Amino acid sequence: MNLRILSYECFTTGGGKRRGSKMIPVNEFRNIASETNPRFRILKPWWDVFSEYLCIAMLMIGVFGCTVQLTQEKISCLPDRISETSDVDMDCNHLQQPRENKSFWEHVITKQIAPNIMEIFGRKNDLDIHQYIYINSFCYERAVHWYAKYFPYLVVIHTMIFMVASNFWFKFPGTSSKIELFVAILAKCFDSPWTTRAISEVSEEREGERTVMWKKNAVKPSAVESPDGENEATVFMRSTSVVSNSENDETEPATSVLDKKEGEQAKALFEKVRKFRTHVEEADLLHLMYVLQTSLKVLKFAIITMYSVALVPNIEIVVTCVVPPDLTGFNLFCCNHNKAHLFCKLAYCYICFVGVYGLLCIYSLYWLFHRPLKKYSFEQVRLETGINDIPDVKNDFAFLFHLSDQYDPLYAKRFAVFLSEVSESRLGQVNLNHEWPIKKLRTRLTRNASNRLELHLFMLSGLPDTVFELPEVESLKLEMISNMTISGTVTQLTALQELSLIHCPAKLHLPALAYLRENLKVLHLNFESLEQVPMWMYTLQNLEELHISGPLSNELSRSSNLDTLRELKKLRVLTLRSKLTKIPSAVGDVAGELLRLCVHNEGIRLQAFSSLKKLVNLATLELTACELERLPSAVFSLASLQELDLRDNRLTMVEEILSLQHCRRLNTLKLWHNSITSIPEHISKLRSLETLNLSWNKIWKLPPRLCYCTKLQHLDLSHNQLKFLPPEIGILQSLWHFSAAYNSLEALPDELFSCKRLRTLALGNNSIAFLSPRVGNLAHLICLELRGNRLESLPVEIADCSLLKLSGLLVEDSLLDLLPSEIKRRMNER
Repeated sequence: MNLRILSYECFTTGGGKRRGSKMIPVNEFRNIASETNPRFRILKPWWDVFSEYLCIAMLMIGVFGCTVQLTQEKISCLPDRISETSDVDMDCNHLQQPRENKSFWEHVITKQIAPNIMEIFGRKNDLDIHQYIYINSFCYERAVHWYAKYFPYLVVIHTMIFMVASNFWFKFPGTSSKIELFVAILAKCFDSPWTTRAISEVSEEREGERTVMWKKNAVKPSAVESPDGENEATVFMRSTSVVSNSENDETEPATSVLDKKEGEQAKALFEKVRKFRTHVEEADLLHLMYVLQTSLKVLKFAIITMYSVALVPNIEIVVTCVVPPDLTGFNLFCCNHNKAHLFCKLAYCYICFVGVYGLLCIYSLYWLFHRPLKKYSFEQVRLETGINDIPDVKNDFAFLFHLSDQYDPLYAKRFAVFLSEVSESRLGQVNLNHEWPIKKLRTRLTRNASNRLELHLFMLSGLPDTVFELPEVESLKLEMISNMTISGTVTQLTALQELSLIHCPAKLHLPALAYLRENLKVLHLNFESLEQVPMWMYTLQNLEELHISGPLSNELSRSSNLDTLRELKKLRVLTLRSKLTKIPSAVGDVAGELLRLCVHNEGIRLQAFSSLKKLVNLATLELTACELERLPSAVFSLASLQELDLRDNRLTMVEEILSLQHCRRLNTLKLWHNSITSIPEHISKLRSLETLNLSWNKIWKLPPRLCYCTKLQHLDLSHNQLKFLPPEIGILQSLWHFSAAYNSLEALPDELFSCKRLRTLALGNNSIAFLSPRVGNLAHLICLELRGNRLESLPVEIADCSLLKLSGLLVEDSLLDLLPSEIKRRMNER
């Protein structure tokens, strides 16, 4: 009983002295040794990042051990009445291997209470509490092995050294300044608009070079005559005057539009790159410093591993302590090291972490010596961008690029643009153009729907010659221009690929016609009468897209002039915006080449589709506003069809959809803006379907078998009359876009939230009153629209959608206000 009290008093005495202790947070240790500039992560390869996390784990072990060491009793000792004749023979092993029972009864005080009943009082040592405290301290200092005492402090010290060694070159004056300057320049090069535009310019130029290599065919004598026969030629080339012109103007490379501020910033960046390269490329300090700090870590790993493995067995739970007998009367004390078992486990865990850390350091050394890191070749960048004068770099400059490649190779690719003299000269030319701008015309330059740089001129008395001094123009849009003549200087428009003539009859010089025949890719024609159609259109042998808008009568389709469509051997896209009753037979002239056919019939019923059967390679078919009441049977024979768009027709039933299974490549079906009331069950036969648009119809029920189109990625059911969704919706595991907005949905099946690839979920303007917490399963969700419903709150699990930002959550402000502030903060920080 007395021993128990004594132990409690010792514990409270030892512990009470330390309750006021304050520990330094782990994060403070980490900040002391590691770099704090987040931009330096560009120069941290994956093994350094992994090593940093291992250091944090090791630091946690050390701090935890120190905390336990300082806040709990270290050792507890009791005298041993059994003494040996020699100090060498004294030990406490008998505590771990108990003796026979008779030895127990020899040293206890007992009292016989009744037959076969004995009261045990235990041993009395006649020592007071102060003697115990002294013996505990004496034995801890003299008997406990030093490794067992200082293990947690060693872990903290070693880990701090590891951290310092890993980040030393970020702090060392001779290297930190170069690293900081390189990272700053690299970030500016990455974000500079000139980087992208320089690469795109070279791509355009290379495309132009391929165009120049095409064989130029002379205009047929039947189509274009000599100047003496100009009138005859004009008769054939309807609404076009072809004038002989022997000038052969040289082409000039196109330059992209770059505003003055961006140009000056890019120019200054070129200068910084040049000076930095001169300053760094001749030195080898960065590479040497990285090798030294990595070698130091490997050496320290070896030392720690060897001595730790050897000394861990010295962390013993039972410790034998020999004390001078004149102090207490006992010369042998058996002590219990209270934290030995914990420290032993922590030590083995620490050795494992150090082992992994050491393997990473060894791999880092292998990478340093196995690869030629003092040379960096931009050969792949030269091949990808076409900028052939990008020089290779060496020494520290090369080493920095090798490190950044481990983070993202795109940084070196974009930086390389600022190493090219050709790129710099192009930038100089752009800046020069800013000093002498063609202001009025350049303000009209815009990007059209095809992302081409377009110059749009409207209602002018003629075509200014200064237009041809804009070589960056890719698309020329001329609308309602009278007395227009395109001269031979059009050859200066080296990037010209698209020409739009809107109610604008054009006259061409012979060089202009020859140039357009070789280079023009896209032609848009809007006219009010058939006579305004230029016949030279049919000689554009390299034309890829033809868009016609105007009255095309049936007589035109039987005209022999349409036979010239056969010369459009590269025509891939044909758009007819007119009032047709049947598909013109001339479409069959390009049946082997045509990939996309669009017919916008302006609400006139299209009845004959026989010409479609010849389009064996057609991949996309759009029949808009053709007053169709059923799917045309000719469509089912298009074996290569991939996309079918029947927008704005009069479809009510689509029972023929089963026949679309013959179009085995069909992956996109758009039946939007119709009057469809139901979808047949056999739509499930369209197994290759990836996009299905059924919006703006009158569908009130969704067939469950639709969900067996397991390849569906985009499903649009908005603006219908749906009241519920089938639970089979969960089968669509490939679905990433789903819209059921503007319906009458009152509830959502839980299976919908099993479509874990969903990125866009639009459910606005329904009657939904409850949103399942399973919405948190949608880890890829980016946009969630719930406006116009009956929701009273949002589940807090919505924060589990790790990619969903607060800006991507489209709900009423009142619902947002009900979300906990912590959730809104987390979603804002994504």
